[in-house]
Amino acid sequence: MEVLVCVVLILANALHSSATWCICKDGVNDAALQKTLDYACGAGADCNPIHQNGACYNPNTVRGHCNYAVNSYFQKKGQAQGSCDFSGTASATTSDPSSSGCVYPASASAANTTPSTNTTSGGSPYSTGAFGPSSTDVSRGGSMLQQGSSLFCFLITLLFSALLWG
Repeated sequence: MEVLVCVVLILANALHSSATWCICKDGVNDAALQKTLDYACGAGADCNPIHQNGACYNPNTVRGHCNYAVNSYFQKKGQAQGSCDFSGTASATTSDPSSSGCVYPASASAANTTPSTNTTSGGSPYSTGAFGPSSTDVSRGGSMLQQGSSLFCFLITLLFSALLWG
């Protein structure tokens, strides 16, 4: 099993050529999207671009603002597993959601380019709620590799990457 996981990681690393973004799922109602938006902005996402007069303010919809906020959060968390779930309201995509004048960050370094202080009067319209980024609890039934196996697999993947791109 450990060898299979290592092979999958090596292949994923070798074949990985596109960026990943996080967006809100279609079919989710505006109230749930607003909770997701509030959580992401209050928990570290850079939401300045979706404030009025910001580069990503338009489209001025809950879905549009939610998309930008969850992606910013996802990138700031280093695309960590579970950081693009938001209790089932968001998911990862390899299709760039950027639009004219609004660039969605595709990495943690790009997500840190806008200062996170609020530039509008009256404070941020978004706040931290009890709506966490992930509904997944790996402590109950989740599959985890043993620590030694993970280190071995990481080292093999690192070695393979160095040979491939070195």
